[in-house]
Amino acid sequence: MTTVHILGFPRIGAGRELKTAVESYWKGESPRAELVQTGRELRARHWRQQRDVGLDFVTAGDFSFYDQVLDMSATLGAVPPRFEWPGGDVDLDTYFRMARGTAPSGKATHACEMTKWFDTNYHYIVPEFQPDQGFCLASHRLFDEVAEAKALGYRVKPALVGPLTYLWLGKAKGGDFDRLDLLDRLLPVYREILARLGAMGVAWVQVDEPALVLDLPEKWRAAYTRTYEALRDTPVKLLIVTYFESLGANIAIACRLPVAGLHIDLARGASQLDAVLAELPTNKILSLGVIDGRNIWRVDLDHALAILRRAADVLGERLWLAPSCSLLHVPVDLEREDKLDAELKYWLAFATQKMNELSVLKAALENGANSVLEEMEAVRAARRTRLSSVRIRNPRVRQRAASLAAKDEHRTSPFAQRHAAQQQRLKLPPYPTTTIGSFPQTADIRAPRRDFKAGRLSEAQYKEKMCAEIALAVSKQEQIGLDVLVHGEAERNDMVEYFGEQLEGFAFTRHGWVQSYGSRYVKPPIVYGDVSRPGPMTVEWAVYAQSLTRKPMKGMLTGPVTILQWSFVRDDQPRADTALQIALAIRDEVRDLEAAGIKIIQIDEPALREGLPLRAADRPVYLAWAVRAFRIAASGVRDDTQTHTHMCYAEFNDIIEAVAAMDADVITIETSRSDMELLDAFVNFKYPNEIGPGVYDIHSPRVPDTDEMVRLMRKARRVLPPEQLWVNPDCGLKTRGWPEVEAALANMVAAARVLRTAPPQAEN
Repeated sequence: MTTVHILGFPRIGAGRELKTAVESYWKGESPRAELVQTGRELRARHWRQQRDVGLDFVTAGDFSFYDQVLDMSATLGAVPPRFEWPGGDVDLDTYFRMARGTAPSGKATHACEMTKWFDTNYHYIVPEFQPDQGFCLASHRLFDEVAEAKALGYRVKPALVGPLTYLWLGKAKGGDFDRLDLLDRLLPVYREILARLGAMGVAWVQVDEPALVLDLPEKWRAAYTRTYEALRDTPVKLLIVTYFESLGANIAIACRLPVAGLHIDLARGASQLDAVLAELPTNKILSLGVIDGRNIWRVDLDHALAILRRAADVLGERLWLAPSCSLLHVPVDLEREDKLDAELKYWLAFATQKMNELSVLKAALENGANSVLEEMEAVRAARRTRLSSVRIRNPRVRQRAASLAAKDEHRTSPFAQRHAAQQQRLKLPPYPTTTIGSFPQTADIRAPRRDFKAGRLSEAQYKEKMCAEIALAVSKQEQIGLDVLVHGEAERNDMVEYFGEQLEGFAFTRHGWVQSYGSRYVKPPIVYGDVSRPGPMTVEWAVYAQSLTRKPMKGMLTGPVTILQWSFVRDDQPRADTALQIALAIRDEVRDLEAAGIKIIQIDEPALREGLPLRAADRPVYLAWAVRAFRIAASGVRDDTQTHTHMCYAEFNDIIEAVAAMDADVITIETSRSDMELLDAFVNFKYPNEIGPGVYDIHSPRVPDTDEMVRLMRKARRVLPPEQLWVNPDCGLKTRGWPEVEAALANMVAAARVLRTAPPQAEN
């Protein structure tokens, strides 16, 4: 019998029940018991779905109130000292304060750093390690969830972040030391966890070690064998899980670990199968991720079945089937999409449908394809209609992309000349202040948007309400004293969805929510065909906002790579081709903004680093086409038009030259959570253009004072010349409330004034 399982299920709930419950608790509108009960109900529902579709295990430990890496930190007692954890079980409010700086109880302080989970748009809370770091079993949530599943009669497979991936993802704080030196302190707690799970009757434990797909230093590679030798005699079978890439040079290490099984990703690492089959000992199971856990297209069942049959000839009953990775990265259930175009819907599979695909593959493998002929034929028909559909190809778009010349990806003059022209036109002070783009998305904004979409408001009425909100945002910025203003993006539901709704080749769901971080969910567009721009998308709003002020108003756009990365992208052509098509659409918008009198245009690319291939050998090709896409989008303007871009929650050290090659006049980045640590990238690299290192964390409701922001900027100007520096928050402000935004921005403007009156020489 072939075993079928998943590595994780979306925790958010089909109706976003988790978001509602968590945010209600944060606001003090509901008690902790109500939040805990919502979690229990969601887990029970998801386990029932897994059982009903015929999976051999239900997965526990994939549910989280915020983030699974933060869950691991709580379980291991890795709580930074500033949270004043008294010991014992890490309570829910300490957990939330680590994530966001504040909770219904406990002292507010700055949150732990947040960054991208490998090359996804999911953000995890970065573990912090001290030189004297200790670990202890400090949260029993996983054991409680296992007990819940067992009480409901399920065969349960708990999931843990593996010890080496956990250490790899963390950061050393308070001293210069090697995180790997903490391994011997960490392993006893993992042994304790596994022993307790074994005592509860658990047979298999899923240990996620995606760090094994990276180009690891030799000492980390060697540590894998030592780690799992130390866990060998625990009373459970370990399934080492890898995903997002092939194992590459780590195949032999992974296959020879003293564990019972290994999972590999065949959606992103299809070429590794033969090498793994050759290397795997005959006493180990092999779990094959044959269904893409990160995209929403139906699997080619015939192709997947051919792969599985080849593997089954070698493995027999040692073959397990699974998605490539956790289904956390896709929406919950396609059946909720009652408004989606019927033809397009026929091409798709969300998390629930992907579990069904697993069951079909198992039946076909064990009983022959004819046993599920109806399901197989449906998938074949879907593939035929998709490949032959006239909707997916536009000859004019393809011709335009093919006819691009080298001059189209370069500004007319080098930065020094542009800078002089921009200064003459804009007349900005030293340390100019601005924000990243969005302002609070209040009920007064969301309600008219809902009413307009539902047909309860006319277009004229909707525009009137949005203009009122834009006027409010401009007025508040004027009062605060910001130097470069934004219109606040009241009309935008999401920085990608808003643009996709106005571009050809995109489709949208009503319920296709995916977790980005904490209670922040996004609804990624679906890029199913060639992309083009029928007409202006933002010009009317930007021109109206500029009419309200004499100060420069930024035109706000999302860049081509971010639109690509934060969408579910067609898989029938190279991603580079799709990025180029999007870039040409954004280029047209940039030129229209300039023609309308907008002097500063920001093209956000927060996902540029996220798209970086996990293997160093693959990165130059990606960076070449990603940077080219940005430059094509941004380069069609005059010297005195200033271009900005924004990047957040990512490490830039290894791509700083590519960031410079984008040639944006100003780049703004997230730096406050890392205490300006990200500026280390600029120590050995002379960044040529201007930069705004974020001075406060917008994902926490805590309002930092002026002194804190001045301290951060003084750290920045030890690395960068003062004339290159801007002052701004880390990211957009849409998730915050106006009182905290006004207070924080007022402190930020005050900080800029302090910096202008205190020359850097006075600090040395």
